[in-house]
Amino acid sequence: MEESDLTTDRPVAAPAGWSAWLRDWTVVVPFIGALAVAVTWGIELEPPIAVVVFLLLAASVMAAVHHAEVVAHRVGEPFGSLVLAVAVTVIEVALIVTLMLAGGPETASLARDTVFAAVMITCNGILGVSVLIAALRDRVATFNAEGTATALATVATLTTLSLVLPTVTTSAVSQQFTGSQLASAAIASLVLYGVFVLVQTVRHRDYFVPPGDDHRTDVGEAPSDRRSLASLGLLLVALVAVVGLAKVESPVIESFVIAIGAPASAVGVVIALLVLLPETLAAIRNARRGRVQASMNLSLGSAIASIGLTIPTIAVLSIWLPGPLVLGLEPTQLVLFAITMLVGSLTILPGRATVQEGAVHLVLLGAFLLLAVIP
Repeated sequence: MEESDLTTDRPVAAPAGWSAWLRDWTVVVPFIGALAVAVTWGIELEPPIAVVVFLLLAASVMAAVHHAEVVAHRVGEPFGSLVLAVAVTVIEVALIVTLMLAGGPETASLARDTVFAAVMITCNGILGVSVLIAALRDRVATFNAEGTATALATVATLTTLSLVLPTVTTSAVSQQFTGSQLASAAIASLVLYGVFVLVQTVRHRDYFVPPGDDHRTDVGEAPSDRRSLASLGLLLVALVAVVGLAKVESPVIESFVIAIGAPASAVGVVIALLVLLPETLAAIRNARRGRVQASMNLSLGSAIASIGLTIPTIAVLSIWLPGPLVLGLEPTQLVLFAITMLVGSLTILPGRATVQEGAVHLVLLGAFLLLAVIP
């Protein structure tokens, strides 16, 4: 039997025996990462070792998302995009928490910076490159506007409730929530995320597949049950490796940001770029095959999961985390968020987009990345 290889997009023969299975780097890397955590835990890393650990961290993230893709391919759309979004969010939360525990007062805004960076990268970067590639392929990128608009509206509401309101509320000090306000935002985030999952997977599933599709957008034969279960187990091992390696590498990441003269907020951008890189590659592969709706589900679904799951988790953990929790956006971030939501609406509502819309979103991403390093 042949299975779809989600790394190469070509059907390949299923691994024959344990030796072939162990030659797959996505199988070996999670275990190497877990072993590296045990060896380097509590040790100050020398520069060469720090580089190796960072590369292993990136490889573990790639392996984790690869195995999430295998499971996603098995369950099909839109459940597949949901699996990927949740897996990426687990990694994101783990990186945020480990860095906040290891850092000092300068990490007070790390959760805000990472979540906002995820919103900008998904709504401008992943969405923009997907539209651009699909439009270059078919002249016009087409997708289901009903479901995509619902997802964008949810992103806008979640971001406003969690990141915009702390900037303008007056009960707490600048850019912070009171305890009751934070609890309210966390509950609202969970409710909106839960309702979105219900709408996407049950009540209006047809809104999140291409028009005329029969709820199956996967290309090629789905992975077997055995391979899917193996990937599920390897996904858990990879997540453990990511959390541990992030803890080990966190001082090096912060030192690098300081060395290039970037503000502390750039650490959040580094986290978001690292975590979302594999998902970006998955969206690009879908766009190259003309599956724009799957790319849209990945981009906006990741943004929704990033806010809807990260903010409640951080809200609970803030009870034990040292220092304040700064969630309110800075003026520059507010401007970028407003223009992103406006342009995103104009891109999505027609259900069709050209290379122009893709280019506009990518330019917005470039502006965000530049201002993150040179505010």
